[in-house]
Amino acid sequence: MRKDANVTDPMRTVLAAAVHVPLLVVLGGLPGTGKTTVARGLARDLSAVHLRIDTIEEAIRRATDVQGEVRDVGYRVAYALALDNLRAGHWVIVDAVNPLALTRGAWRAVAEAAEASVVEIELVCSDQQLHRSRVRDRVADIPGATLPTWDEVVARRYEPWEPEPVRIDTATARAEDSVRQALTAIMRAGAGPA
Repeated sequence: MRKDANVTDPMRTVLAAAVHVPLLVVLGGLPGTGKTTVARGLARDLSAVHLRIDTIEEAIRRATDVQGEVRDVGYRVAYALALDNLRAGHWVIVDAVNPLALTRGAWRAVAEAAEASVVEIELVCSDQQLHRSRVRDRVADIPGATLPTWDEVVARRYEPWEPEPVRIDTATARAEDSVRQALTAIMRAGAGPA
């Protein structure tokens, strides 16, 4: 685990004591809520594997010449990669919209198969104007990727979370504060087997 200003000494102590137990952190939320920013911060601070569905799906599109939706293939690849990494004892941070109860349940099944703990965190942006501007002003950081429009984001099917996850509102917090909130949620969850 890397020493960083976001991880306080008490957090570091608790997290270091639990590091032998594999942990799956599942981030979800609509595009533009800050999932990738938080996932990168967590992966950096915890020396964890970062699995980003957008990157996986874009690689599939390039490798297969598929245009548009790749259906559930990206998620299925990510489930397999997460399982392999968890079984190897790594902590894994998943960065995906996770819009359906089905996908969220699949992540829990991956954690159970790996005998890992799981922490689910939903990122939201309660300020609709700010959220719209984030979506509108984003620049793709994955070569060839096409970002969704605001209309596509609000029209997306997105089911309520059951059970309710840790929820972080990125409209009211700076990026580093959102990462700190996620670290606190991980610490509070402990790291016992799922």
